[in-house]
Amino acid sequence: MKPLKRPVRRSILVIHVAVSVSWLGLTVGLLALGLTAFLTHDVSMAQAATRSMKVFGDRLVVPVALLSLLSGLVLALGTSWGLARHRWVWTKFWLTLITAGLSVFSLRPGIDEAAARGATDIDLVIAPSVATATYLFITAISVMKPWGPTRRGRRLRQTQRPVRQPAAQP
Repeated sequence: MKPLKRPVRRSILVIHVAVSVSWLGLTVGLLALGLTAFLTHDVSMAQAATRSMKVFGDRLVVPVALLSLLSGLVLALGTSWGLARHRWVWTKFWLTLITAGLSVFSLRPGIDEAAARGATDIDLVIAPSVATATYLFITAISVMKPWGPTRRGRRLRQTQRPVRQPAAQP
């Protein structure tokens, strides 16, 4: 993929950060609603919490997860960071892919089941808790950029270095 021009890169970066922060906030909201439904002794409160979780799950989880994954992939492939050149980018990619898959194939069906019952079990407290911790970890490595280049990244870096010529003797 060609490198992204600066205005395009910056626009996609803004979209990626906004969507990723939204995914984190959405997950914290799901955690709060899951805790409410799980801990309350008020049946109507539990039903309201699970119906609210269903709205989040039906309308927001999938588009936000996929847009976060897609915008991150475009940034990785369209910048010098690359997808497999740095361990932190590679880690972010795999964690985002896994959590997006779990959101679509596990979290949403669990929310649908809880909304049908009008109550939730501990699974809908654990899942958003783990997701929130994962997204906070992804955010931290995005800021700190730890671990250095991958083996592929080191190899690419060495092939791109100019060969230094010895200085001419007078």
